[in-house]
Amino acid sequence: MPSHVRDLIGPETLFTRLRALGWITRLLNAPDPAGLLGQALQVAARLPGPGQRVDRRLLVAGNPHALDTGALPALVLALTGSSGTPARSGWARLGVDCDDLLGGLIITGITPRGWRIPPGATFTLPPRELTHIDWEPPQTTGTWVFVTENPSVLAAASSQAVVQDSLVTPRVICTAGTPSQWECEAIAALSDTGWNIAVRADFDQAGLAHVRALLNAAPSAVPWRMGTTDYLSATPEGTDTLQLQDSDAPWDHHLVHAMRKHSVPVYEEDLLPALLIDITTGTPDSPSPQGPGRTSD
Repeated sequence: MPSHVRDLIGPETLFTRLRALGWITRLLNAPDPAGLLGQALQVAARLPGPGQRVDRRLLVAGNPHALDTGALPALVLALTGSSGTPARSGWARLGVDCDDLLGGLIITGITPRGWRIPPGATFTLPPRELTHIDWEPPQTTGTWVFVTENPSVLAAASSQAVVQDSLVTPRVICTAGTPSQWECEAIAALSDTGWNIAVRADFDQAGLAHVRALLNAAPSAVPWRMGTTDYLSATPEGTDTLQLQDSDAPWDHHLVHAMRKHSVPVYEEDLLPALLIDITTGTPDSPSPQGPGRTSD
């Protein structure tokens, strides 16, 4: 086994790590515990060395989909200390590329440098392009780009611009769910190029995590209509249970308390009219210059 892999899963750490992550019980309940562990160690032995990368589909000979889902990929990530994060991020840490042609960011209104996209067109930048993204700078320094979780927001903004023949080009990026490390870094690169970044997602546990990840990647970005007042303005009656920690919304220390009290998520679609006003005017509502460290009432 290569030395860099032995450093990850040396004999002295293997049992301790499996026990801490609950894998001893999972292995014992597997149909073939020894076979599963042996296969996971074989995959680990084929991990690339420092500075190298490999396609995940090439790690199991004869079965390119063996690491797509299930116990085997989960065990490999656990063995190598890469669990507890989104799977794509865990594999990226190991130098393993998942499919880099599917997924990525859905975009309208901004382009990579040198690209020629028809005005108002919507396109997708796959992960392969995001790894070395170079954005066109804004024509006016400080122009806002709006980052959203759900495609419905981007679609509504684009459709509204067409219907109204708006002079303001919507500048929207959609992560279509949980942003990957590559996506976060690509959005952070926009800030480095001179764009102002406003980020938001659903008011639920996953959405708060999305916003935290983006704000951590791009410290100059600001939460966009993600405060307590925004949540309460669209809170329906509900009986869901939101399991939240005080640290889940560091940009607004009152938000988690309000979400616990009402115990119901609020989705981006519930705030769509207000979001479209911001996108159309080109400025987020009450942007914070302090980014994730801001608090609000």
